[in-house]
This record gives sequence, structure tokens and C-alpha cells, in this order.
Amino acid sequence: MDSNDLGMVGLRPLPAKPVLPDVAAAHRRGPADLVEAKWRQLALVWQWRRERHEVLRPGVGYPGIVHLIEVARTERTLRQLYPYNSHFALHLSSCTRYPYVLRAPSVLPQDDERFRVFMARGGTLLGETDTAEAAVALVVAHLPAGLGPAVAGTADDLCR
Repeated sequence: MDSNDLGMVGLRPLPAKPVLPDVAAAHRRGPADLVEAKWRQLALVWQWRRERHEVLRPGVGYPGIVHLIEVARTERTLRQLYPYNSHFALHLSSCTRYPYVLRAPSVLPQDDERFRVFMARGGTLLGETDTAEAAVALVVAHLPAGLGPAVAGTADDLCR
């Protein structure tokens, strides 16, 4: 049995998988609890992935998704939206189920440690920033007026 079979790479152990929030139970409690559970889940999963990457590929860069999630979830107006990601991009929905309603800009961490802020629908680039904090500020500056907390359901439910 080699060290990889034991969850070890060289002399450094791989990080243990995190205990994730029960998203299904949060869903039953309502959209506010679901949104909070999803923010916690994203933060834990991406932190684990980054730590694992640092063991498996030391010295190889990793996109700034972990810090971006940490910064975005401290922003009150963003924390009420349903977060999800695809291909390292952070998206924020006005509803809690797919298909999502994307009224807020999305953020994609770049390999050069910059952040690209864009509208997911249509792909309009709003700008590039040097920090996660500046990217979050740009998202907030482009939020539509009256955008409230995420609601239960899908884009189809909201458009009827």
C-alpha cells in the first residue's frame, strides 16, 4: 500500500473533507436558511479544495475563489442572494432553484490573481479588479434597484 492509498502525498496529509451544512434541511426551513447554508457550503468546499490543491500541487497557483466567497458573504446585500458557482465563477441568484434568476453581476477569479466582473446574461464585462474586495464593490455598485432576498423557486416560477 502506498502513501496515496492512505490519503497522504509525500509527508503531508490530505485535508479531511469538511462537514457540510444540511442543505436539504435548510431548504425545508425556507429560503433564508437555504441561502445561509449554501454560503457556508461554498466556503467550506472551496477552502477544502484549495488546501487539497496545495498538498497535491505545491507552488501551483489557485484561483482566488476562496477569498472572493469570504469577501462576498460579508457584504449584506449579496449575502441575501443564493450563491452558486460554475467554472470558478461566483454567481448570485434571486431564486433558490435552477433555472436561476441572475440580476446581480457575477465574478470570475483570473489566473493572474485579478477578478473579472460581468453580467452572466449577455456576458457584458463590467470591469476587472485587482482584489476580491474591489470586485465585490463593483458587483454591489451594479445591483438593480429593489433587489431583495432570494425567494424559493425557479426563474420559471417567478416569471409566471
